[in-house]
Formats: sequence, C-alpha cells, structure tokens
Amino acid sequence: MRSESCGAFTFPARCRLWGKMAKWMYFLCCAACFFSAAVVAFVENLDDTFKDTRKDDIWLVDFYAPWCGYCKKLEPVWREVGAELRSSGSPVRVGMMDATAHTGVAAEFGVRGYPTIKLLKRDSSYNYKGPRTKDAIVDFANRVAGPVIRNLPSKQIFEHVMRRHDVLFVYVGMDSPLKDKYTNVASELIIHTYFFSASEDVLPKAVALNEVPAVVVFKDGSYFVYDEYADGSLSSWVTKERFQNYLLIDGFTLYDLGETGKFVAIAIVDEKNPTKESIRLKNLIQRVAAEYKDQYNRDFQFGYMEGSDYINSLTMGEVTVPSVIILNASNEQYFLPSEPVDTMEQLIHFINSVVDGTAQPHGGDSFLQRLKRLAYDGKSTVASVFGSSPILGCFLFGLPVAVISLMCYGICTASVSDDDSEDLELLQEAELTQDQDRDQGDMGQGHRALVQPKRPSEAVKKDLEKKSMTNKKVD
Repeated sequence: MRSESCGAFTFPARCRLWGKMAKWMYFLCCAACFFSAAVVAFVENLDDTFKDTRKDDIWLVDFYAPWCGYCKKLEPVWREVGAELRSSGSPVRVGMMDATAHTGVAAEFGVRGYPTIKLLKRDSSYNYKGPRTKDAIVDFANRVAGPVIRNLPSKQIFEHVMRRHDVLFVYVGMDSPLKDKYTNVASELIIHTYFFSASEDVLPKAVALNEVPAVVVFKDGSYFVYDEYADGSLSSWVTKERFQNYLLIDGFTLYDLGETGKFVAIAIVDEKNPTKESIRLKNLIQRVAAEYKDQYNRDFQFGYMEGSDYINSLTMGEVTVPSVIILNASNEQYFLPSEPVDTMEQLIHFINSVVDGTAQPHGGDSFLQRLKRLAYDGKSTVASVFGSSPILGCFLFGLPVAVISLMCYGICTASVSDDDSEDLELLQEAELTQDQDRDQGDMGQGHRALVQPKRPSEAVKKDLEKKSMTNKKVD
C-alpha cells in the first residue's frame, strides 16, 4: 500500500508530528492557564466585609471603577505587583475593590478618584501618588509596611544601605526632642522616602558633625546637616531634600517638586533622537548641580525632561527642543533665558537672574491663567484625538455637537411657531375690526337697515340685567 507524500514527510509521518505538536500545545495552554490563575490568586477581590477584617493584616488596595480607562491600564501591572510581593515573602496582601459597587467602604477610606492606591496598616492609611509601575509600587509597599525608622547597627550595613538608596535620611544620637520630631516626620513622609537611625561611630570617617543629636541626609556623594534656624521645620527640610540634585523629571516628579518650594532648572531634550545640543545642555545642567550644590542646594532642583508635552501645557505654547527653562512648580510660573545658553557662565547668569528677581516671570496660577490653560488643554486634547483617530474624534465630538444642534433647532422652531400663531390671531382681530368699521360706514350712508344687529355677548347680557335690577330698586 502506497502512502501519500507531501514534501519531505509521508502522510503518516505528518500525522504523528501533528499529534506531538497538539500534545505540546495542550501542555503549554494548561501551563499558561495555571500560571494565569496563580497570578490572579495573588490579588484578592474585596467586598464590604473588608473593613471589618482588614486590621489583622497589611493591605495594598486598588480602588477602581469598571469604566475607568486608567484603572484598566493599571490592572495588569497590579497583577504583577501581587505576584512580586507574594514571591518575595512580603507580609503585604494585595487586593482590588470596585469602589462604585462598594461606595460605603470607599467613602470610609476617602476615595475620591480612580484609581486610588492605598496601603492600610492597622489604623493608618497611606496614599500612593507615584508612577504606575510595578517597581515603584512594590518599593512603596515594602517601605511603608516596614518600620518607620530602620536601625543601622554597623558600618557594613550602613555602607550596604548607602549603595541601595540614592537619598538617605539618618538620625544620629540618642533619645532627644529632635528624635521625637524625626519620628513624627518619618511617620508622615514614609510614603516618599526611607528613614534610618545610627550611632555616630557607624558613620563614614569623612562625616564631621558639630554636635549630636543631628539629622543628616546623604545624597549625590555628599551630605547635608539639618539646621533648624536656617532650614525651618524638619518636615519642610526633608520634603526639600528627598530628591537628588539632578534627576530625570516627569509629570509625577514635577508634581512632587511643587511641594518643595524650590525652583526647577530643566533641560528639555529628545532622548529618542539625541542631538549634540541636547547632550550639551544636559551636561551644563548636570555640572551646575554637581559643582554649585552648596550654593544652590536650598533653592534649586536640577534635572532633564524627555520631550516638551508637559511643558507646552504649562506655557500654553510650543517650547523649543532642546532648550532650558526654570519653573516655580508651586505656582506654575516659568522663566525663559533672554539669550541663548551656550556656556556655563550664561547658565549661571540666567539662574542668578531668577534668584535676584531680575528675570521676567511668565504664567502663574491666577484665575485667568487657569482658564487659559484649561482652554489650551481642551484644544490640545481635541487635536490629539483627531490626529490619532479622525473617526473616533468625529464620534466623540461630532455626535454631541449634532445632538445639541438638533435640540437648539427644535427649541427655535417651537418658539417661531408660537410667534406665528400669535401673529395670526392679531391679524384676524385686525381684519375683524376693519370689517366692523366698514359696516359702520355703510350704515352712516343710508344702509343701516340692511345691516343685521349683532347679538350681545353673554357678558353684555349680564351687565344689562344688573343695570335693570339696579334701576328697579332705585324706582
């Protein structure tokens, strides 16, 4: 019996090959389903009973709305967060709650927008406002779930922690009123950064403290000591110093920088297509951050930003890329150099002009500026939607406009119809009056006998009867 052939394989051989492939595909599908179910199991769906049972554990909860696009975008990241925390042995349990279905629980935890991420630890609730990435959320959960202040008992551990963290706050000394303040600040700002404590002999030899106790921040290869008289409250000082002097700035970071009260000097560049000018401006900003940190550390934050989309929204215009801009993130003012920044000296002159108040400020957060910015953002959103998908843009914006237009047309036509009916009634009354006048004229010319007298109306009859009755009484 001859077997059919197809290419290099006979038909029975191909059947055996397909059978093996089918088994492998079945195995892979089962494995994928098992892995997917395991990942889903790391994230628990919560209901109204959660508020009564949650105090026994530490919870990281995503309060979401089913119709929210940002919530749907966060969902796969949230599954990864649950898997990462479970595999690392973290005590944090991860959950999701539909805030539109369980409004009472959501209101109790102060949920006002979607998605809202909170870490719930005993009676405390901590809001997460950072980037929606797995690493950032996991770091937040581990930081807040642990002790508010972590002890550094030896030089080796101190050096290890220094290598892991870009910014390190350390309380040095024994119990004191300053330590009480430090503990309170750590409890408030643990959502942003880590806090440690150590004895003086654990610190690197290069660190020289004038007095102990003290609070020290280590960053950018140097350290700064908190001075109550020069720096104000400990909370505001920690808020200002929790960033590196030079860093990549995005929308989330810029929002946080608004709380520091510092000016933000930014090199706006295109990282995807870097040019010599972009690299030069980045290097200039970075050099100032490193070489003038003692001079500008209290008043300035330095960094670079990829693209100008966010800055365009702030300035309500097209900012040239690459370029340099200085922002006051606390009141949305911005400063532009009056001349091209080609050298270090020109950049320093520009920064000093902002410090001494000679630079011309633009923007701001006045009511008029907010209205202008709102209109600009709306215009940009519409243009973006139509640019990416004209059909979707026509559906989203054309349909409401058409509905409103039809409603206006209906209202106007109804109003015109009412006016027309009133005009018609007036016209009929005028014609009737003219007829009566003609009748009276004909009667005056000897044709009165031909005109039939009109019957009095009911109202006239009643008036005549009343007058008759009155006359009788008088008689």
